[in-house]
Amino acid sequence: MRHPFLAGAAAVITAAALAACGSSSGGGGEKTAGAGPAASAGPVAGAPAEPDGSAQAGPRASHSSEPPKTPTDELTPATGTFTKKQKKYLVDRVPKGMDPAAVLQTGQATCDRLTYLVKVDRDIAIGAVATGEIADAEPAAGQLCTQHKELVAQASRAYPDGRHEGARLRPGRYRDVSPTKSCGWEITGANGKVLASGSSDDGKRSRITIPAAATAFTSTGCYAWLPEGGNG
Repeated sequence: MRHPFLAGAAAVITAAALAACGSSSGGGGEKTAGAGPAASAGPVAGAPAEPDGSAQAGPRASHSSEPPKTPTDELTPATGTFTKKQKKYLVDRVPKGMDPAAVLQTGQATCDRLTYLVKVDRDIAIGAVATGEIADAEPAAGQLCTQHKELVAQASRAYPDGRHEGARLRPGRYRDVSPTKSCGWEITGANGKVLASGSSDDGKRSRITIPAAATAFTSTGCYAWLPEGGNG
């Protein structure tokens, strides 16, 4: 489910990202590369479900269909130079024949969107990463905007709407981010026994505890659930 705030703010964030796409130098007076035309930085759809109904942690590309990548020693901009962090971000990310500055701009736009959302509501920013509405946040935060690395790590432990089971299920306390009036959830144990369930028909935020005995957690209309306390 796309978060309504993200959908409404997409144009604002994109415009701000494009205006600020010129990257700063890593020091030493090095001139950095400006970004050329880039792909859209707008929100993407949430993670698709697996055939058994369980939710993925995020979008997953098909490696067999990926085009060959530009070798590291050929990652050079039309003007200026890339900083070490920028070049590290670009490694194995630039398809042959594409301007690396355009790929860099996409990463910078991701950073700009994270920064914008953190100022508005940090929980929504984490939820947007968890659901995949802000794609490729991990590599961007890893190299281009390291101040958001902790946020991305929290998102990796969150639950977007869907069914979660097996290794993805972790006992602990969770809070929902931005539930709709149709938000509903269910925790089941062995043999499908319902351990707990609930809904939020008033759209107010809720907190739940997933016990160690749980084998599956299902959520619809709640957007995302963020970990609290020791499991956060």
